[in-house]
Amino acid sequence: MDYILETKDLTRKYGSKTAVDRVNMHIPEGKIYGLIGRNGAGKTTIMRMISGLSTPTSGDYALFGKTGSERGRLLRQVGVLIEEPGIYPKYSAQENLKIKCIALGVDPRTEVPRLLEAVGMEEVDSKKGVGSFSLGMRQRIGIALALVGNPKLLVLDEPINGLDPQGIVEVRQILVGLRDQYGISILISSHILEELDKVADLYGVIHEGQLLDEFSAKDMHLRSGKYVKIRTDNTEAALKVLAGMDIPAQAMEEQGCIRVSGNLDRTADMSRALVGAGVGLEEIFVRSLSLEDYYLRMTGGGRHE
Repeated sequence: MDYILETKDLTRKYGSKTAVDRVNMHIPEGKIYGLIGRNGAGKTTIMRMISGLSTPTSGDYALFGKTGSERGRLLRQVGVLIEEPGIYPKYSAQENLKIKCIALGVDPRTEVPRLLEAVGMEEVDSKKGVGSFSLGMRQRIGIALALVGNPKLLVLDEPINGLDPQGIVEVRQILVGLRDQYGISILISSHILEELDKVADLYGVIHEGQLLDEFSAKDMHLRSGKYVKIRTDNTEAALKVLAGMDIPAQAMEEQGCIRVSGNLDRTADMSRALVGAGVGLEEIFVRSLSLEDYYLRMTGGGRHE
């Protein structure tokens, strides 16, 4: 598979502290990649390196398959919104975008209307300074600024942090539209995992500077979506009964518990078969794990921030 971004043992140290430790990420074209991790896990450091804002201590990364000086020439195809949007609060949205267009040698007469439409702000007041905008509107302007020059990869660090529910929905719709209508690849970090679960095609879990896993949204739902949990006094006998029913099952780490993937509509059949075989059935129920549950399980529990 060809990747729009691929890192190889990407590492960043600050003195004796290793902020990012041999990270290998893979972002396909036209996908939204959700980078998950606690504050201080290394998310922003990774984003700064791949955006050209920081230099790796070791390792490397490829943009559009290119490294070295060839990659450097392609950095203009990466739009970046890290931390606060770089806006002039007294200037209007149109003026802020015009300044960025001129700086990048882009014609603002055609680019500014296109950008405002892309973030759903076609009707914004051209005489009102963006400093008076809501946080959600300023974030949308920040995304528009990152889109100047029509980049193929967008890097967004916590773009929905601090937004109210309406603002979160608006940003989510913008990101999905950028992917579906413009084919833009997006790397996004967020600690609001419920929202990330609604837009991301792939995920990377970073913990203490290390990338623990990469997986697709489909993989995640297969691993942590709905399943049947059975608690019994004889795990081995219960697994044999389920195998005889052609129902895939596996013992869980939790003592006496079995996980059945799929077959959500056969809980009654499973109950009858287990009881009929003399297996002590303590409980059987359908459980659903969220992305947040899966993340906490991978990182050893505890509340994420």
